[in-house]
Amino acid sequence: MKQSDSAAIEIRQHNAITTARYEMTACEMDVVFYLLSLLKKEDRTGTLYKVRVKDLESLTGRQWNYQQFLEATSSLRTREYVIEDKKRLLQVGLLASAEYLKGEGVIELEISEKIRPYLIDLKNNFTSYRLQAAFSLSSKYAKRIYQIASQWKDVGESKTFTISDFKVMLHLKDPKGIESEQYTKVSMFQKFVLDVAVKQINQHTDLQIQYELIKKGRSFESIRFFIKQQTPHQLPLQFERPAEDGKVELARQHLKTLGIVDPQLVDRILGEDRLVGEVNAFAYKLKTQKIKAEKNPAGLLLKVLGLR
Repeated sequence: MKQSDSAAIEIRQHNAITTARYEMTACEMDVVFYLLSLLKKEDRTGTLYKVRVKDLESLTGRQWNYQQFLEATSSLRTREYVIEDKKRLLQVGLLASAEYLKGEGVIELEISEKIRPYLIDLKNNFTSYRLQAAFSLSSKYAKRIYQIASQWKDVGESKTFTISDFKVMLHLKDPKGIESEQYTKVSMFQKFVLDVAVKQINQHTDLQIQYELIKKGRSFESIRFFIKQQTPHQLPLQFERPAEDGKVELARQHLKTLGIVDPQLVDRILGEDRLVGEVNAFAYKLKTQKIKAEKNPAGLLLKVLGLR
């Protein structure tokens, strides 16, 4: 790839955040992606973004406890990003504050103003498909590799990373050598990180990826990814719609996934707030295995809704 092409891609993606070295739990990543979905360019300084825990759990199919959220927002407040160009070096955190509204299931987040332009640029390069895809990935390494691969989707292949540098980006290796390196055997790195990430990304996102390990002598030294775009199996969530419209759209997707597509029946369900809520709750419980309906989940849902 020519240097000019590489620079153009880097500027367009503006992924100082994506390529930074950081370690995030799956809970932290879900909070960040949800926050990203709420962000709007016209928002004023000091805007508070409300993360509704039930909405987040419904979107992701994962349930987080209160302590996990406290740890996640605490880490996000203290984590530092270093963004550097020819004229300056910026040290900045993501969150200025996080306030929990007890008994309401709501977390109010305030972002650091100096990081706002980078988040806006990041959101501009995240379609609704990609936000939904990011929610669908359960492996934190899959989430991270998905972000990295997305930078190169228009090119078709990533740059070549040394395995050492790539493991630093995934926080599997401490560049200072203080902490122990994880998955020192390449076979373990493949099995528990790369192969899991590739499987999830190919199943749940708008990308199809493969990787190639490159040898120097007898040892693997580098890695690169090959990326193709595909149509995701899931419909995109319409994050720009009002919250109530978003719940209806989410329920529509659940109905389609279950094979409930009769127009009159779908319109009837989506026309009642109570039924919309029950559809989303049913889908969440089904995904988290709180209810089991392997043979006929659609029939069970219609029974729950009182329509059968």
